[in-house]
Amino acid sequence: MTMPGAAGPVPSGGAGIRISDVSLTFTGSRTVHVLDKVALDVRPGEVIALIGPNGCGKSTLLRVLGGLIGADEGSVSIDGTPVTGPDPRMGLVFQEARLLAWRTAEQNVRFPMELAGWSRERQEARSSDLLGLVGLREFAKAKPSTLSGGTRQRVAIARALALEPRVLLMDEPFSALDALTRERFNAELLRLWERTGTTIVIVTHSIPEAVFLADRVVVMSPRPGHVVAEIPVELPRPRRAADLDSAFVSHVAAEVRRHLVDTTDDRIAMGEDRTASVAPSKPGHAAPGAAPARVLHPDTDPGTPAWFDPFRPEDEA
Repeated sequence: MTMPGAAGPVPSGGAGIRISDVSLTFTGSRTVHVLDKVALDVRPGEVIALIGPNGCGKSTLLRVLGGLIGADEGSVSIDGTPVTGPDPRMGLVFQEARLLAWRTAEQNVRFPMELAGWSRERQEARSSDLLGLVGLREFAKAKPSTLSGGTRQRVAIARALALEPRVLLMDEPFSALDALTRERFNAELLRLWERTGTTIVIVTHSIPEAVFLADRVVVMSPRPGHVVAEIPVELPRPRRAADLDSAFVSHVAAEVRRHLVDTTDDRIAMGEDRTASVAPSKPGHAAPGAAPARVLHPDTDPGTPAWFDPFRPEDEA
């Protein structure tokens, strides 16, 4: 199988994804319409980057793809099979590594295999292969507290690949790294993809990262999120960090920015859409005719990382 603009064959270990008119509204102390008829097809082995304004539902869409929550309307299928719950065909990598502190790197990688009932011998062989794949065999017996942030994230990626998923979902996995380390990890992720052929859907706020990694950059609208543009990146593979300086990458990045500008007005840019409700004023505490105070949601304040907790109850989402 050859992707558009690719220099050669791409491994076919990934699965195809179909997102059909997915809509989702969170209810509880407040009602938030998060996704509105999101439709997208992802080819097997393709790398897709999701980008859009903060709070537009990118991470929530990953959560739906991973089967962690269900959509109110629409459907998601993997190779034609509906996603109805957590699916071993998918691996998830979060913004934070979320390793078990009392377990070694090897034991963290083995954890999904233990839950799946694999034999100890099979677990050990698979974890050794995966730690080798991410360049961490020498750290197999190390606890997370002794590892750098980037190294912990490598362990998290190895753990996500433990059950040989056909889709890898990544929610801003490198956002906590410095710029130079992030570029290196992007290149390493592509080398990993070249060896596994796993379909990748990655959420990012970095336009250069999206263009460098993806076969297509998918731009989402402000909340409620929906797809406003699918921009192909016909940059030959394999890609190297030096490609970021090319005129072609600059052209694609400008196209992504154009669609982001088209979907963002001054009100959204200033964060006023994050106002959840109007707090009632207490008698004697507000001047007559004064505007009611705004109540902001801390999870969508400017600068707050767009991550989600798969173990958090849905009514707190």
